[in-house]
Amino acid sequence: MDTKWKNRSLLIVWLVLFTYGISGVLSVINNNYDFEKQSYFKTSQFEQTIDELLMYVNSFEIAYQSKEEVKKLITVSNEEIAEHRFHYGNLTDQIMNIEGQYVSKIEEAQSENVAELYRKEKDEKIADITKNFESDEYVKEKIIKEKEQAIDEHFDGLESYRGEYQSYKEAFFYYLKNTSSGDVYTNLPIKDDRSIEKYINEETTHHVIEYPSKQNTYLSLNNRVLYPDEEYLHVGDENSDDLYEGTIAVVKNSGNNNFVLANYQEFKTQQKLFWGKVIAAIIALFISFFIGRKLNVISRIQSNRIKGIADKLPIDVAFFFFGCTTFFWWILFLDSLDYIYYDFVWFVIELGWLSLFLGLSLVQGIYLYPRVINVFSHKEKLENTLTSKLIKMVQVAFLNKTVGWQVFTLLAIVFVFGAGFGLVLYEPEILLVYIPVFIVLGLPIFLLIVKRTAYFNEITSNTNALANGHFEPDLKITGKSVLAKLAEDINSMKHGVKRSQKEQVKSERLKTELITNVSHDLRTPLTSIITYSELLKNPNIEEDERKTYIEIIDRKSKRLKSLIDDLFEASKMASGNIELSKAKVDVVQLLQQALAEYNESIQESTIQFRVMNPESSVFSYVDGQKLWRVFDNLIGNILKYSLEHTRAYIQVKEENNQVCITFKNISKYELNDDVEELFERFKRGDKSRQTEGSGLGLAIAKSIIDLHEGQLNIDVDGDLYKVTILLNKIEE
Repeated sequence: MDTKWKNRSLLIVWLVLFTYGISGVLSVINNNYDFEKQSYFKTSQFEQTIDELLMYVNSFEIAYQSKEEVKKLITVSNEEIAEHRFHYGNLTDQIMNIEGQYVSKIEEAQSENVAELYRKEKDEKIADITKNFESDEYVKEKIIKEKEQAIDEHFDGLESYRGEYQSYKEAFFYYLKNTSSGDVYTNLPIKDDRSIEKYINEETTHHVIEYPSKQNTYLSLNNRVLYPDEEYLHVGDENSDDLYEGTIAVVKNSGNNNFVLANYQEFKTQQKLFWGKVIAAIIALFISFFIGRKLNVISRIQSNRIKGIADKLPIDVAFFFFGCTTFFWWILFLDSLDYIYYDFVWFVIELGWLSLFLGLSLVQGIYLYPRVINVFSHKEKLENTLTSKLIKMVQVAFLNKTVGWQVFTLLAIVFVFGAGFGLVLYEPEILLVYIPVFIVLGLPIFLLIVKRTAYFNEITSNTNALANGHFEPDLKITGKSVLAKLAEDINSMKHGVKRSQKEQVKSERLKTELITNVSHDLRTPLTSIITYSELLKNPNIEEDERKTYIEIIDRKSKRLKSLIDDLFEASKMASGNIELSKAKVDVVQLLQQALAEYNESIQESTIQFRVMNPESSVFSYVDGQKLWRVFDNLIGNILKYSLEHTRAYIQVKEENNQVCITFKNISKYELNDDVEELFERFKRGDKSRQTEGSGLGLAIAKSIIDLHEGQLNIDVDGDLYKVTILLNKIEE
């Protein structure tokens, strides 16, 4: 426990010494008092004192004119008369303005005497204004009085500095001579510079400045004057470009009132303290380095727990905190520079705060440094920074630029009105502007925000209901705003969900029917095969019966194989897992070949086929074998499902650069109006399933046509059954 406490104490001592050392070294760099100068008389403070001396000498001696002399120089130009006369407008405007000022005063007067006084005052002002427009001399006299008043104020202000001027005269000896006129200005009891050394020498002065010399040129007093308030005062104008030669010296023995000597002594004391502080700081810095190496400070500061917390912060946030603590440390450092010279106790307190903030900065810097290295080595990505996330948020906010700028503008207007309300509390006069602007602009915007908020809440409520499976009435589409577009999209999504649910129910029903139909169609031939196989096992059957049973088994096996082949082909068609061997095919010829295959069946049936083909060939880029399968299925369906003694029509024609093939017949079975179900697998027009069909023909045919990017449509009108195929036509 004692060792741990000792190490902590040494760590605190190290931090204080290191802080003091760093502060001392930086104070040399940030030295505002010119302590590195060998003498006070080379500092900027002393140079400023010389400038102030010359300003007082110029104002009270060289450029000085008496009040009466300045007043004699007053002139009034025609421009000044016109500006004074029309400053508040023309005569009519000024009279109306005066009338307006006194209307309420006269009406609110509590007695007739008071009202009469107001009328008299008003008439006097109107008479004065009228005379301004009648007489230039009258205006000139008023301007002269204004200028004389300004001159009086100037000299009153100038006299307020005479005491300081006197203190400068006591602190300095000066002898200045105009190089042009030869005029001499001095506070020495001499008339020329031959006896100047009697008063200005090493025994009587501390520091002497010669004009000109190696360090200085001739002296110019231009712009060195007090109160250059008005151009017409002419103070300091005369001989402002003249040059002066001479001597200025700091008086050595002038009593306790010599502020220059006081500043000189204070500078020497503070200079010793300054260099003492610097030397002590350097020693403290070396000691802190020794203690730091012994304690291995950086290793002690590093902690896996703290590192885990620090690494979770985005690197720009970590930089921000590091910058804040460093900034506060720098402010405290600048504030502490003066305390060592004036208040040691406060300097110690400041040193404590400096140590605290420097310690915080060091800890943050130790954990931040490796992260910065990782950024430059691309081991840490800047995409995770808060700045990057904010930029992305702004980009997302402006994905729809119209919405982004609308929101930004609304926020800006709300902010302006909020700030304006604060100004109204301090400046009630602004209310005259604030209220009309608020009524014209602020109130409509407020109502717009309320309206959009209500619309947004309505959309949110409708969306929540949709998420919970409840279908509310469609949202009302108002306007062309983003919210209106969102409401329209939600309505569309709601209708899509409804359609999806209906299709899902239909899909489940068709799936059940598919399983039932597949089971039935596969079980029927399979049952026959099993039954007749059992009969064949009987050794007592006749040979003719055996042959009959074998023929039935063979036929049912082929039937079963055909069903399975059709099922596999339908599955491959539905998944698109089939390749087409496309070529230029004559559709008319292909259809005739398909019909020829069924020629015997057509002749034996009671169905009369009417085939209408164009005289010329019609070509399309198709897989001939697959398209033949389509024709084969459709012709087979006509033979199986057409009503006896009816006609079937097959036609090929060109239509809008497409090949159109139609198959029409009268169904022997009642058809459902939902023709889409006929495309489902194992769906048959013969619901009793007594025919030889598999229920896969149309599904396969449609899949083949879809793979050719064509169309296969079914139309049912009562018992009239029509299939239309559309394929892209190519030229011969």
